[in-house]
Amino acid sequence: MRENIVIIGGGIAGIEAAKQLLNLGYMPIIVEQKDHLGGHVAEWHRLFPDMASAQDLVKGMIEDVSEANIFLETTVASLNKLKDGYSVVLDNGINIVCRAVLIASGFHLFDAHKKEEYGYGVYNQVITNRDLEHWFNTGDDVRIHDVKSVGFVHCVGSRDLKAGNSQCSKVCCITAIKQAIEMKEKFPEAQVYCFYMDLRLFGKKYEDFYINAQKDHDIHFIRGRVSEVGETIDGRVQVKAEDTLSGKPLKVTLDLLVLMSGMVCNPRTTEIARMIHADVDTDGFLRSKDNIYNIMESNSKGIFFAGACTGTKTVPETVAEARAAALTIHNYLSTK
Repeated sequence: MRENIVIIGGGIAGIEAAKQLLNLGYMPIIVEQKDHLGGHVAEWHRLFPDMASAQDLVKGMIEDVSEANIFLETTVASLNKLKDGYSVVLDNGINIVCRAVLIASGFHLFDAHKKEEYGYGVYNQVITNRDLEHWFNTGDDVRIHDVKSVGFVHCVGSRDLKAGNSQCSKVCCITAIKQAIEMKEKFPEAQVYCFYMDLRLFGKKYEDFYINAQKDHDIHFIRGRVSEVGETIDGRVQVKAEDTLSGKPLKVTLDLLVLMSGMVCNPRTTEIARMIHADVDTDGFLRSKDNIYNIMESNSKGIFFAGACTGTKTVPETVAEARAAALTIHNYLSTK
């Protein structure tokens, strides 16, 4: 009989960890709050830098865990320490006893309503990166049609002390570039602008992706924070910023303004942390045993982490961390 391992979170970290644990002979039990697996990636359209289909990736990953026990629209009601493991009680009344728990509860996107100066929820033509991905997938947004000019504002809710988050979200810059390219493909004649503080492109081929955005798609990159957003009489968006490279103020009128909401910790994750007395770091994400060698381990025996519950991650980093977490759990259980 396979040994149970509870995985809290059914995003790509939870799914990939479940796949590896199945291969190692365990029975992963995925507990997912939403009505589907795949997390944020399941809601995305294409993935940088190869522009691969997010839907195809998630579909293939889900097929690989068909043997796992999966609870959708379910949350953890309580998580209690036992002598040799944990009792995990779900909100559907099921009680699972296991020796190891993997927290893979992911992240939330920053609520752009909190940055009132950008006008999200006030001006009709101001949307978020998530809204735009929904349109890429469905074509369902009456605000997006016949776009002749579009702007992307980086670092919305990231690197922002007033927003309560001084950290870089790591993927906003590259996501903005990806979405800018997709908009240019949809509307080839459109003028596309990216307003950024610093371009932070961490991953393999990301720099090439940025260069191609300029060279092949004629996307304009403007270094400077947007200072003011307003609405014109005809319902368009007027953006004021300073181009810090030229030292000149800039005013541009757009058909659409896209706010790149950054990653923040999933509030549900902090609730789980309180149940197991896990540490929360200064950035709001869960604190690993250390930030160098033991990033998949918590300060509580038998509790492990994978993915963006401990900080901002790209898809490749998340998948790699999930694989490493599965092996770490296996080694832990094998030596007990």
